[in-house]
Amino acid sequence: MDLHADDDLEVAGRALDQLRRLHRCVHDRPPGSSRGRPVAPARRAAADLSPFGYRVSARPSRCPRRSAAATLQPRHDADDCTACRRPLSSPASRREKSTSGRETSMHPRHVTRVLAVGLSAGIAALAGLPGGAAAQTAAPGRTADIVLVNGKIVTVDDRFTVAPALAIAGERILKVGSVAEIEALKTPQTRVVDLGGKTVIPGLIDNHAHYMRAAEYWDREVRLDGVTSRKEALAMIAAKAKASKPGELVLSLGGWSEEQFTDQPGGFTRAELDEAAPNNPVVLQVIYFRIYANSAALKALGVTGETPDPRNGKIEKDAGGQPTGVLNGGGAVAWTLARLGEVTKERSVENARALMADLNRMGLTAYQEMGGRAFNAGHIEAFRTVWERKQMTVRTFYNLWQEPTSPADVDKAVGVIATLKPFQGDDWLDQTGYGETVYFPLHDNLLNRGASPTPENMAQWRRIAQAVADRGMHLNVHAQLRGTIEAFLTEIEVINGVKPIKGLRWTMSHGDQLEPQDIARMKRLGMYVQLHSRPTVQGALMLGVHGDRTYAMPPLRLVQDSGLPWGLGSDATAVTPVNPFYTLHWAVKGEMVGGRKVLKETITREEALIAHTRSNAAFLFQDGNLGSLASGKYADLVVLDRDYLTVPEKEIKDIRPVMTMVGGTVVHEATAK
Repeated sequence: MDLHADDDLEVAGRALDQLRRLHRCVHDRPPGSSRGRPVAPARRAAADLSPFGYRVSARPSRCPRRSAAATLQPRHDADDCTACRRPLSSPASRREKSTSGRETSMHPRHVTRVLAVGLSAGIAALAGLPGGAAAQTAAPGRTADIVLVNGKIVTVDDRFTVAPALAIAGERILKVGSVAEIEALKTPQTRVVDLGGKTVIPGLIDNHAHYMRAAEYWDREVRLDGVTSRKEALAMIAAKAKASKPGELVLSLGGWSEEQFTDQPGGFTRAELDEAAPNNPVVLQVIYFRIYANSAALKALGVTGETPDPRNGKIEKDAGGQPTGVLNGGGAVAWTLARLGEVTKERSVENARALMADLNRMGLTAYQEMGGRAFNAGHIEAFRTVWERKQMTVRTFYNLWQEPTSPADVDKAVGVIATLKPFQGDDWLDQTGYGETVYFPLHDNLLNRGASPTPENMAQWRRIAQAVADRGMHLNVHAQLRGTIEAFLTEIEVINGVKPIKGLRWTMSHGDQLEPQDIARMKRLGMYVQLHSRPTVQGALMLGVHGDRTYAMPPLRLVQDSGLPWGLGSDATAVTPVNPFYTLHWAVKGEMVGGRKVLKETITREEALIAHTRSNAAFLFQDGNLGSLASGKYADLVVLDRDYLTVPEKEIKDIRPVMTMVGGTVVHEATAK
């Protein structure tokens, strides 16, 4: 997540206080299976709408003391489970041996799931080395429910095996092999999918995104991801308004920038947006630092010539003192979004399902959720409700996000951390750890020239990170610039001397200015790194701030060649496009949306695919289940409209899934034109 250093810290403090209050009670768990298997979608419920399309009211039927961490409950009652009552510090619960003989900090009931092939094999797979392959043999006597034949199955195993056919039994892959081998597993009831030569890849995994928060207003969004024509963008806004009721909000919560338009770079005028949507408020967010609004939106927001500027923001005005429709600064963005109003609980649930359907359409089958500014327990609860209804179509693994802004907030955060019990869900929805923000005043910004952490702030950062280590938990650390990268690694080395973190998969998110000496330190600590495609929309802005250094931000080639475990993700939805094929295109071609060269540290298409599938399974603690097409792993896969391995590099961004499966269930199938 890319936040400005001067964003309103009071908002962050209120968010932390809310989460702290929520953690005080443990709710009775509602009945229902924890299996989130998808079923047919229900109709969208109608709702009375405010001028922005939402009720401005408290969320119904949600206890104000429900915890963001406690909203996901275990498949069994942890309080009644002898194993789960073991203190996290006890050898029996924290130091179970993995199959490789190494110690792991995972709870014993998760060791087989997380380290099914051994920790050393999982790390070898991340680095693209031999040792991570699963056997491609079917269990004796098993037959296939579904077979895919006459295709190009790109397994992304450790040998990058390609085969013509694949068999599925239940939720998992039975075998990958020749057409004859797979057809031998058929019965009269087996569904046969003739691929007609099409390419199949593992379901794509995003290691870092903010989809839970984005889902809240998903039905009102017009996504400008990948749109290179300003004229087309205005047409999309007009079409969304036309399809909406008068007064309903037309919203774009990021994923684009003014520099991506090749016909006429630049933002939108109030008059243009009025013409596109005369009867609907339009609010367009650029990253986290600018809002474009039309007249209807300004009226709904109560913005006039006399409206004072929000803290850390500015309402731009013309020569006559009237608002132009442009609100600049992180504070102005936060001020605007806080006035959109809340959605009802049921609408949040429907929007979560709609977002997952769109992710499936783009080939995403799993991701790691990182919370974000204004993130709250309701965002998790919407997904949890979908999970309880067995309607999940994207595997969702989240870290707990808090935004402590003061030593007093840190006191509260440390108390919350002491209560956390990750890995209490299942392979559809689960909490994996803590992060990405550790201490909010040190949350650096990619579009700043540098970062200079103070000793006082670092002391607070250390307190939280130490609490996570003491709890034996995974930590995700947001760090982009030299100052924070170096300072955080120094503190982690100190923490590791007190409480070893190896095996916990502590991860640096973003790492835009990583250098070889940082990578060496991280390897000694057993850390991982997530690198993200934010230059797809911010590349031109980065060149203005960082100059030629931008071409190695982030240093994909350096990290790929280093042997440090790493994965590729987006950081969507505010600062990058959602579509993973834009990320893959950027990693291989080095171009932002619109075609401008912004990265020279590129990697091969095979390396990029590994980083967006098999490598990312490790961040979800799902090495044995996800990331490659192998016997025993979940049948999460994507059938493509063209061959990822041979299509011209410039066309990678244009690849479209024609079918997506999650756990052997078809969750997306393109309609033939």
